[in-house]
Amino acid sequence: MNQDELKQAVGQAAVDHIKPHLDEDSIVGVGTGSTANCFIDALAAVKHLFDGAVASSEASAERLKSHGIPVYDLNSVDGMDFYIDGADEINEHLEMIKGGGAALTREKIVAAVAKKFICVADESKMVGMMGTFPLPVEVIPMARSHVARELVKLGGDPVWREGVVTDNGGQILDVHNLKIQSPMQLESDINQITGVITNGLFAQRGADVLLLGTQDGVKTLKA
Repeated sequence: MNQDELKQAVGQAAVDHIKPHLDEDSIVGVGTGSTANCFIDALAAVKHLFDGAVASSEASAERLKSHGIPVYDLNSVDGMDFYIDGADEINEHLEMIKGGGAALTREKIVAAVAKKFICVADESKMVGMMGTFPLPVEVIPMARSHVARELVKLGGDPVWREGVVTDNGGQILDVHNLKIQSPMQLESDINQITGVITNGLFAQRGADVLLLGTQDGVKTLKA
């Protein structure tokens, strides 16, 4: 299977995973990106089984609505059982780098609310040590240069993702050349820098389940 077929396979696997647990009051948290889009497309077939969704980006919200799936503001939702999203890198502990699509802050918020985080990814995203994929850091625009200098002190090489404004009005610094040996600690250290909104390390709240698309089928890994 090619990469697109692997993404479609894990998107369907995620629907199959949550389907037995859905009811008329269920709210499903939905992430952002190409693999999340495959999940949204598969989710449309069972939209009669649940109430609606919360989206981590405007783009995902529009895709959900195009399938006739109601989209709710997170503030109007008491809780949710599942959050389904992809990853740019993920390790054996189900710690991730996310934010290639610049939706990391909203993704992190929705993941924090959900009882269970299901990551959907193809086998190319599984790594021994994270950091080959540049770590996105969302910043308040006026703090961009200050944050970049602090990230250099942490050993990174930050590059401003010019022309990108997040749904929150933030800007993105992509931090290259990090070897992330202690994801939880680095996540905390970067978030302590004044002007950082959040960073793309999902270690303190990693995935509970990984549905990994491989040439041998979809494999299920648990934290």
